[in-house]
Amino acid sequence: MSANPLQPAAVTTPSSAFASAAPARDGHRWRMLSPALVILIGGMVLPMLIMAVVSVSVSGDYGGVVWGKFSPHGYIKFLYERDFDDQMVFNADYLRIFQRSILLSLFTTAGCLLIGFPTALYIALQPEKRRNTLLMLVSVPFWTNQLVRVYAWMLLLRDGGLIDSARGLFGFHGSLGILYSDTAVAIGLLYSFVPFMVLPIYTTLEKMDWKLVEAAFDLGANRWLALRRVVVPLAMPGIVSGCVLVFVPALGAYIVPDLLGGGKSLMIGNLIQLQFGSQHDWPFGAALSFTLLTLVLLALFYNSMRARRVVRGGRV
Repeated sequence: MSANPLQPAAVTTPSSAFASAAPARDGHRWRMLSPALVILIGGMVLPMLIMAVVSVSVSGDYGGVVWGKFSPHGYIKFLYERDFDDQMVFNADYLRIFQRSILLSLFTTAGCLLIGFPTALYIALQPEKRRNTLLMLVSVPFWTNQLVRVYAWMLLLRDGGLIDSARGLFGFHGSLGILYSDTAVAIGLLYSFVPFMVLPIYTTLEKMDWKLVEAAFDLGANRWLALRRVVVPLAMPGIVSGCVLVFVPALGAYIVPDLLGGGKSLMIGNLIQLQFGSQHDWPFGAALSFTLLTLVLLALFYNSMRARRVVRGGRV
């Protein structure tokens, strides 16, 4: 029997072919992502969940925690402590450490930006062969262990060190007394994180269309006006990335304040290490870790909301 000529033949459209192939592509995508997901869950999510449980657990008599017994004491201890009359009183010592950490991190971020942006701009304006050499020089600190670099700064900043000896040659006498102070910690942090600011800004400037700067000059702008109205706005994604890459690790820095601060300039990372180490107060250390994590997430959330407002306002 012949087919009805008025009945349309079944046609396989491209959309239906893509729809039938979508589940296969999704399954292949998940198989490809599964190793990274396993590492992410096993290396970050599960430890964070364990630390969350530890932060609300009861501390053991000789360290560790008593599993199955829960208490908010780790978070309460951040602001309150018991006096000799067993009364809860406000304690601002830990807040001062957090304040010092935030101020030093902000100073480090601002200092790295003041140094890193001109450096990245200079490198981006050089010929390609020279650019590679300059980038290699910027990345040289990564070739050496951070502990070795911090010890080198200790030799430079200590009383009677290289800086004091150089000052003596020019007639300046007396030591600076920089080592084991907030100033020494700020210098160490600034030195450690400058490359984290230079590289993201350079990456943004390298991809920038420099014809826009030439157009600004043709329209009567001078160098400073072109820098402020053209270069800086176009480099803003790299600047924001660099600030995040500097501020977040500087806030949790441990080696630099421990060695250059000498126990006199504690930061959050040192305080957390003390709780897990000599103090044997794991719940309090875990609570401090989550408090630090909250500060970082709030900073990132504020930056994200600010970027959305700028885009919606049409300023970028």
